[in-house]
Amino acid sequence: MDIAERTPSATTMQLPEQLISLDVLIEKYCKEGENSADAIYTRVARALAGAEKPELRAEWEQKFLTNLKAGAIGAGRIMSAAGTEIQATLINCFVQPVGDCIQGEDDEGFPGIYEALREAAETMRRGGGVGYDFSRIRPKGAEVKGTHSIASGPCSYINVFDQSCSTVESAGARRGAQMGVLRIDHPDVLEFITAKRTPGRWNNFNVSVGVSDAFMQAVQNDADWELVHKARPGQKVLDKGGYQRADGKWVYRKVPARQLWDTIMQSAY
Repeated sequence: MDIAERTPSATTMQLPEQLISLDVLIEKYCKEGENSADAIYTRVARALAGAEKPELRAEWEQKFLTNLKAGAIGAGRIMSAAGTEIQATLINCFVQPVGDCIQGEDDEGFPGIYEALREAAETMRRGGGVGYDFSRIRPKGAEVKGTHSIASGPCSYINVFDQSCSTVESAGARRGAQMGVLRIDHPDVLEFITAKRTPGRWNNFNVSVGVSDAFMQAVQNDADWELVHKARPGQKVLDKGGYQRADGKWVYRKVPARQLWDTIMQSAY
């Protein structure tokens, strides 16, 4: 007997329906009058086929229905909102640029922090999840020439985005979802990595570190790692040894690369 004969096929491996699975399904995806996966599949298949010419819709509805029943399940937004009257997006994930200014656009054309917040709130209201790279925001301790003040850093603004997500209910009574990213060479990366160790902080965020090949090489070599930004640091950082590199970026401080790596691993755990 060969392996193919001894291995049960996908079509013969049927697990009994679990009550908890049905509870989750009803809570997250079932609409009024629906109480089964088949009812959801029928609604979604009909909605997706609606994009076709009228004479082709029945054919495509059956194709979508067959695929759904075979396990080709759509993303959460599709399964929840397709075929309903909810004015929601069927796209799960959006990238929202965030620039290094409060409002308007920064010098690279990226929307200011509160403009990005406004746009993200509208995306979440329509049911979309939002991802941000906060690395452009100048770090804590950086100089703010226009107001002769010192920057509070991206982590303080992430607090605001987190609260906004708590306040704006996503379409279809779904909770908003966000992802925050910070580069591994940003001067505030240690605060970013450890922020969610504080209970209740950033409950509406998953956080990820943007890691480069150069950093991984520094980890392997047990080398120091420069934390840098294009924004000029304030006097306190300069007094502690901050300096400008040949490429124009400012080095706020150096840390052992392995210390950063270990902190990422511990925080993930």
